[in-house]
Amino acid sequence: MPGMDGDRQPMAPLWIAGLFLVPSALSAGGLSEIQERGFFTWGADEEGGGPFVYTDPGDPARRLGFEVDLASALARELSQSFSRPIEARFAQGQWDKLPDLLRTGRIDIVLNGYEWTPERAEVMASTLPYYVYELVLLVRDGDDSITSWSSLRSSKRRKVGVLGGSAAERYLGESFPEVALVLYDGNTNAMGDATKGRIDATVQDLPIALFYRNEFPGLRQVDKPAAPGRYVMFVRKEDAALRDALNRAILSLREHGSLRSIYESHGIWTKAQRDIMLLSLPTADVVSAQGKVDSLVFLSRHAGTLLESAWMTVQLSVVAFPLAILLGILIALARLHGPRWVSVLLAAYVEVLRGTPLMLQLFVLFYVLPGAGVKLDAFVAAILGLAINYSAYEAEIYRAGLQAVPAGQMEAALALGMSRWLALRRVVVPQAVRIVLPAVTNDFIALFKDTSVCSVITVVELTKRYNILAMTSPSEVLPLAAIAGLLYLCMSYPLSVFSAAMERRLRA
Repeated sequence: MPGMDGDRQPMAPLWIAGLFLVPSALSAGGLSEIQERGFFTWGADEEGGGPFVYTDPGDPARRLGFEVDLASALARELSQSFSRPIEARFAQGQWDKLPDLLRTGRIDIVLNGYEWTPERAEVMASTLPYYVYELVLLVRDGDDSITSWSSLRSSKRRKVGVLGGSAAERYLGESFPEVALVLYDGNTNAMGDATKGRIDATVQDLPIALFYRNEFPGLRQVDKPAAPGRYVMFVRKEDAALRDALNRAILSLREHGSLRSIYESHGIWTKAQRDIMLLSLPTADVVSAQGKVDSLVFLSRHAGTLLESAWMTVQLSVVAFPLAILLGILIALARLHGPRWVSVLLAAYVEVLRGTPLMLQLFVLFYVLPGAGVKLDAFVAAILGLAINYSAYEAEIYRAGLQAVPAGQMEAALALGMSRWLALRRVVVPQAVRIVLPAVTNDFIALFKDTSVCSVITVVELTKRYNILAMTSPSEVLPLAAIAGLLYLCMSYPLSVFSAAMERRLRA
């Protein structure tokens, strides 16, 4: 399962739009349409990296990866079947949103390290497996406290990093409930933190571990691979003819050794690729029995985790925003009433923070600063990142509010014998607060939603939890989205009511 490193913005409006956007004329079609237009579109997330799909370091316009080669091989097989050239065209999409792209007709095939699960098989048509993956346990060199999978069952609660929503998370959650899972948006981030000792170990899909082993020489594999599974391609349920054509192509590639050649060229061929049982799919009755879960049972099972994640969102917001306000007021006062050189420095501070993404700032705090000896807990880094980012916006809001207070207020306060700072604290700032209250409230609501970005530094808040559950149970996307949206509304609406009441009181 590929990682999802890079700039991810899993904001609520995106997944709400993805759920209800159904175009009147689908851009992608079934087998006959592919034959007519001469190409099929396969969707993947290039940000996931190797060995799946990644950019050639020497040529940014070129893509590499074993799935790139596989897509080309499939196109050649289909060309022979149709007796006309068929082209494989890549379409970039966020990894966890590829099924939505498939459903709305923007791609023909999901091909990006998607594991077969009965839940996915209920809503999409699955091809035969094209690769058998296994999970490997990686620990830091010199750490002898973990020597096998069973070592995870320890009196000391181990912190193990995994990709959120992956097979590794499901396997550890079911087999090793004692483990404290740390969820990452990218595989390399988890491997890097394991190297630095921030976590005790990481569990990765074997092809990922093989591809990145030279980049992380400080990690070593312990024990044998476990929990084998299948990478499959998915097409729409109604595209059975396309699925059958892809199955014939996969079988042909297996038979004349092309699949093995592709995997050997990328260094990911393993003995598991000969396992006949894993190279087939479970029977339809097994899929149906395992895949169908009553919605009420499903939601009741996950209600606790959704509420826990919502509580994390609340904590991040109510701790970070007061810090942002305090910093913003101090910056605004210093820019208006401080020395010239301080004003110039703080103006640069504001512009840098407003001109760079919050995600980048969080990456610096959590992943870059440890290189300088500053190691922050994920929750602390999230609080600081949100507070520092929003302090720039609050500074501009309060600067405008301070400038809106008539100059005569300060002059009158000074004439009464107040010092400048006393006049600011007792006369000017209280009036500015009343003026900027609506804008500040709007920022607070925006920060509630921006907490979703903190998932890039392993903080599992409400949007991240929704994404994980939606990936593992695509048939429950709509009720999950409705519950997540309702929770966000329940958290933000009382603030709007409180703000309106405060405005009425302050006007009086």
